Amino acid sequence: MANNFDLANLALKSVCPNNEILYDDKGMPSVMVYVPKATYKQLGLGENSSVHPAFIVNGKEVDGIFISKYENVVNNGRAYSLPGVLPKTNITFDAAVSACTSKGPGWHLMTKQEWAALALWCKANETMPYGNNSWGKDSREKVYRAVPLTKETDSVNQSTHLNQPAIVATGTGPLSWSHDGTPGGIWDLNGNIWEWNGGMRSVNGELQVLANNNAADGSNPQTAASQLWFAINGVDGTLIKPNGSGTTTNSLKIQWTTDHLEWTKGTVTNSPEQSAGVGCTFDKVKLANGGDGIGATAKLYLQALGLLPAEDAPTGKYDGDYFYWNNKQAEMMLFSGGGWRNGAGAGVFDSYARRVRGSSDGDIGFRSAFLKL
Repeated sequence: MANNFDLANLALKSVCPNNEILYDDKGMPSVMVYVPKATYKQLGLGENSSVHPAFIVNGKEVDGIFISKYENVVNNGRAYSLPGVLPKTNITFDAAVSACTSKGPGWHLMTKQEWAALALWCKANETMPYGNNSWGKDSREKVYRAVPLTKETDSVNQSTHLNQPAIVATGTGPLSWSHDGTPGGIWDLNGNIWEWNGGMRSVNGELQVLANNNAADGSNPQTAASQLWFAINGVDGTLIKPNGSGTTTNSLKIQWTTDHLEWTKGTVTNSPEQSAGVGCTFDKVKLANGGDGIGATAKLYLQALGLLPAEDAPTGKYDGDYFYWNNKQAEMMLFSGGGWRNGAGAGVFDSYARRVRGSSDGDIGFRSAFLKL
């Protein structure tokens, strides 16, 4: 069996040199894509030569990270990246974390830090991927482009699309659905199903993270009560201990103003509609009051996490990707990418903080990642 796996890996790498079949501690395979270490500058964030936070784990730089090529399935409680299958949905955040970390050391739920690094890479290299965001096709495509496995069943909200293709088989779309436009890329980061991200959460609108990419180490807990959650100081970008209520002094928080979301380090001003959540296209996300005293390092950190545009972008710069936040709940976890119904709002910069960790739905799944600790 091992020889067969070795031959399969050789065949894969002959076509996709950056791909590899990795095996968990039970010897079961996943198809993974190697993403090498990158700096802010390489990811299009100015001239800063520092390494992006996704490539710093437990205080040490890592040479690269393996990301699942496909949205994951779950077999025997474990996550696997396989082509041509129906990805797992109806899974809670904690169950997704467990399905990844149970595979052995180094396996983890793909973090928001890793997702942001990929999104920035796509933008910097002008390969923002298409995907299944319009009932089996991209909203910019005219025909169905992938193998449909489920159909739209929401007769109340989606009556005009009833019985049209919904979730498609992993990796069956055209090359434009790959993050780098090649067979060796990562598939379905735009649409198909939403994907839980680790390493980040919202507490009453206060942004909280595990330091750098420490969530990539499964021994660092992401539980609600974990002591490893930090707020971000809006003055200097350092990590600070949150006060538990989402009102930590100078911490970065998000609020709604007129027609867009904005980051502030002051007291959040809530509008009535934000109790349910509200959003705007990503290119409209701003700093409050022209900067609100938020320092350059904190601003860069927000950009590196895919939470603030890298510049004052004109409409369309981010393909209409949508940004949505509920800042009235004690804890909200994040998911990214969009689903088959989200149209132009889906994409690599599409990010939602609107579900509690115990929620599950038929359009939310996940993706595992791996690094050598």
